[in-house]
Amino acid sequence: MRSLTTLLLLLAVPLVSARAGELTLYTSQPNRIAAETVAAFEKADPGVHVSVFRSGTTQVMNKLNAEFMAGAPRADVLLIADAMSMQALKQQGRLLADPQQDVSGFAQGTYDPGRTYFGTKLITTGIMYNKKAPFVPHSWNDLLKPAARGQVVLPSPLYSGAAMITLGAFTENPALGPDYFKKLAANKAISVAGNGGVLNQVESGARDFGIVVDFMALNAEAKGAPVGFVFPREGVTAVTEPVAILKTTKNPKDARAFVSFLLSPAGQELAAKQGFIPARKGVAPPPGFPPAEKIKLMTMDIPRILKDSTRLKQEFADLFGG
Repeated sequence: MRSLTTLLLLLAVPLVSARAGELTLYTSQPNRIAAETVAAFEKADPGVHVSVFRSGTTQVMNKLNAEFMAGAPRADVLLIADAMSMQALKQQGRLLADPQQDVSGFAQGTYDPGRTYFGTKLITTGIMYNKKAPFVPHSWNDLLKPAARGQVVLPSPLYSGAAMITLGAFTENPALGPDYFKKLAANKAISVAGNGGVLNQVESGARDFGIVVDFMALNAEAKGAPVGFVFPREGVTAVTEPVAILKTTKNPKDARAFVSFLLSPAGQELAAKQGFIPARKGVAPPPGFPPAEKIKLMTMDIPRILKDSTRLKQEFADLFGG
């Protein structure tokens, strides 16, 4: 029979040891990007194997919430498009704080001050224009000009997390204010479901101007489409594709290593190779993209935007339809 001392020693062994070297990642990254991300991490940390569940952010969150309700969350690490979902999880007490992560080189607003989630890139929203447009916009207010009447298309925050953050940030920006989207609607702007619809409308010439995420417009321009992209003088909003560790992880050591890799210069260089603006200052962006330090980011109060999201979505639907 084992002695009491032996039993106490066995009980003292951390349960995470049963999962050492195994991580489960839930992500909304596209399949190719997710595979590249995991492969790069496993090469940098060959003692760890990462299993992946990949789907859209909504589907990822639905799966995770179902697992929470069942009392059996399987994910160790979460990597999704926008910070609003992360903020909701933080408020539910689902995320593990990681105060030791190195955020030097990351602008405030790209990571949670409580260090529970961390932005891994900047996917900004600015103005795309067709080169046949009557003028090149340099300000968000240029979209309110008579020459832009009926020629502006924008994504709906009812479908797009990036659009929701843009809507919320604009309402608090002193140069734009809570009536900006009312003015857009009065100038006969139209809304489509997502950023892809905006790209199609402007690229085809059906509309002169679009509010859209940067990489879609810049990649289209690089391929020869008759479009350009502007970072307006008031600044831009951004989704940061944040990463976080669930508090229920069975392998916090390797989960922290995964987060550290994404935030490291090597992880940020990978983001640039994948076609995104790195969130870490000093890491070169893809060709044709500005570096992070040259981008003026608007204040994005994610807790407030989350709190006001239901009201803001209803107001948007009243203006532009559902």
